Amino acid sequence: MTVCSKRLWPGLAFVLMTAILPAAEPAVELHKTKTGVEYATWGPLPDQRQPTLFILAGTMEGTLGSPYFRQCGNQLAKAGYLLVSVDIPCHGKEHRPPEPTGLSGWAWRCEQGDDFVADNNRRLSQVLDELIADGRTNPDYVGVCGTSRGGYLALQFAAHDPRIKGVAAFAPVTDLTVLNEFKSRAQNEMVQSLSMIRNAEKLAGRPVWIVIGDRDLRVGTDEAIAVARSITQAGLEKAKQSQVDLHVIAEPKGHTVPAGSTDLAADWFLKRVGTPDHPPAK
Repeated sequence: MTVCSKRLWPGLAFVLMTAILPAAEPAVELHKTKTGVEYATWGPLPDQRQPTLFILAGTMEGTLGSPYFRQCGNQLAKAGYLLVSVDIPCHGKEHRPPEPTGLSGWAWRCEQGDDFVADNNRRLSQVLDELIADGRTNPDYVGVCGTSRGGYLALQFAAHDPRIKGVAAFAPVTDLTVLNEFKSRAQNEMVQSLSMIRNAEKLAGRPVWIVIGDRDLRVGTDEAIAVARSITQAGLEKAKQSQVDLHVIAEPKGHTVPAGSTDLAADWFLKRVGTPDHPPAK
C-alpha cells in the first residue's frame, strides 16, 4: 500500500488547478506614436514583424478588452496577428467637448464641417507608419475589421490606405443617413459625402468581407448590400477580379452580429490576407 504525505497535497492541488484553469488573456497595453497618436495593442508590442489587424468599435480599451468586439481578432491572434485599436471619433479621448459623445458627436461634427472620417484615417495611417518603421508590423499582411460604426470606419480606412490587404465589416453602418442621429441632417453636404458607397471605386478589386443581419433596421441591411454590389460593379468596370464576400444571414435580433460570423471572417482573412507561413493564393 502506498502512503501519501499530507505535505504533498498543497503542491499537487496547485498543479491540478494550473492544468484546469484557462491561460490568462493578454492585457490591453497603451502606446503613443512619435506624432502623438494614442493606440492600444492586445498584449505587448512584438520585437519582430507580425501580421497586423486593426480593430475598430468604440474606445480602444473597450474594443480590445471585449471578445465580442475583437471579433475575428480572437482567432487571428492565435495565428500570430498583432491586434491594434484606437479610440474612434467622439469616443474615449477622441471626444472633444462640447460635442456630444458617440454617433451624435459624429452628426455634430458634420454640422461643423469637420470631416471625422479623414481625421480617423490620418491617425490610423500614422500608427501603421510607425509600426512598420519600428519593425513591429509586416506590411505584406495588414487587415482591418470593425463592428457597426467601427465597421463603417474600417471600410473607410481600407478605402483610404492601400496598404490594407483586406477588410471585414460586421453589421456595418454604410450610409449615415439611415442612422437616427442623422435623420435631420440627411441633406447635409458633409453627411452626403461620407456615404460609403461613394468610396466603392477605391475598394474595387480588393478583398472585402461584409456580414449583415437580414432585418437590421438600425444600420440598414439594404444599404450594406448596395455597397457590396457597388464595389463589385466598380471592379468589373475596371476589369478587376471581384473579391467581395457578402453574407446576409437570418438574424431576428436585428442589429447584432449573426452567430458564427467570426469564424467565417477569420477563415476568410487567412485565405485572402494570410500569414508569412501561409501567404494568400495568387
